[in-house]
Amino acid sequence: MKFLMDTDHASLIQMKAEPEFSAIAGRLSANPGSEVSYSIISLHEQFSGSHAQINRARSPVDAVSGYGRLAKLVGFYSQVLLVPFDVAAASEFIRLKAAGVRVATMDLRIASVALSRGLVLVTRNTRDFAKVPDLVTEDWTIPVR
Repeated sequence: MKFLMDTDHASLIQMKAEPEFSAIAGRLSANPGSEVSYSIISLHEQFSGSHAQINRARSPVDAVSGYGRLAKLVGFYSQVLLVPFDVAAASEFIRLKAAGVRVATMDLRIASVALSRGLVLVTRNTRDFAKVPDLVTEDWTIPVR
């Protein structure tokens, strides 16, 4: 395992959003599936979005879209390498918080997972993640030349 995909990249893959998807797909094809992983934090973020959509539904028919989105997420995450937020990641999170790293909680959790395993975080959010010391990031939406 070398890479941890951030939620933004996972979403672009799931939606096949162009032109970013083509750039990401090219990088994915150059790296075996065993080298690319996804964080349980990304699954949590995306499930929370589906949950909110379902809770906002004003009728059972309105809820259909939210449940459809939830079903697609279950399918996606059941086919990828999912990395937990474990004791090592929690320790890293506590260390970063104590050091005063000011990044949104979910992003800091994702960064902690990457750091605790020595993974490169694949994200478009390089500005915020640059605040995390020693975290290596790559943006796969930028075509390789």
